Amino acid sequence: MTNSNAARTWKLASWNVNGLRAVLKKDPSFTDIVHQLDADVIALQETKLQEGQVEIDLPGYHQVWSYAQRKGYSGTAVFTRVEPLSVRHADSLLPFAGEGEAAELLAVAATEGRVCALEFDRFWFVDVYTPNAQNELARIDTRMAWDDAYRAFLKSLEDETGKPVITCGDFNVAHNEIDLKNPKSNRGNAGFSDEERGKFTELLDAGFTDTWRSLNPDVEGVYSWWSYRFNARKNNAGWRIDYFLVSDAIASNVRDARIRNDIFGSDHCPVELEIEL
Repeated sequence: MTNSNAARTWKLASWNVNGLRAVLKKDPSFTDIVHQLDADVIALQETKLQEGQVEIDLPGYHQVWSYAQRKGYSGTAVFTRVEPLSVRHADSLLPFAGEGEAAELLAVAATEGRVCALEFDRFWFVDVYTPNAQNELARIDTRMAWDDAYRAFLKSLEDETGKPVITCGDFNVAHNEIDLKNPKSNRGNAGFSDEERGKFTELLDAGFTDTWRSLNPDVEGVYSWWSYRFNARKNNAGWRIDYFLVSDAIASNVRDARIRNDIFGSDHCPVELEIEL
């Protein structure tokens, strides 16, 4: 008889596809890449889809989608071999929005399909596409409101259910200088502003571990996003902005974390996590 309480190793993957319809037309195919990743749970960001625009045949996977109200924009999805117990979306962040302008800004961001949160028996899996601060930090106030609410939301999942959290996705920030090729020239730009980096520090300090960096504390030159300009990927002039974070309580359960820069099809590459729970 199988022991239902026995620990198992979960293989998880996350990928900002920067337009799923475009990826579906490329070679290798999206389904080929899914099979290559062979993950129990696969999170996507920036699907840029509305409901009914594509049908993806992935036998053995349950599909959870979060669509932006604005067509061709943002959006997240999760494909999982294990059916979730419950699902939440970005509107679940609204109780943590604060008041005044911050609440108004977050209310707009919450319509952009940026979160798929899935509850499983032993943990929460939360897929996120964090708002970009944009050129000259034009959307930094929205970004700050989002970061505060998202951090509070993750902690609320832990507190309400007693389950640890695994969150992944495009966090749109390189945390430290080691996480991008050209830190000095990018200091203060979107994705490497003091404000964004500070909020990411607050998230980690709230009880989360950056899994890849914890296993590779001094490794340089490994990135998950490259601009389409200036042959950035060929020259490996990239940024590490795609993460798997886990509750500190299960950080010791991490068995492996990888950045799959051998997989193409987007300006991001997939990131992976193996964890025993």
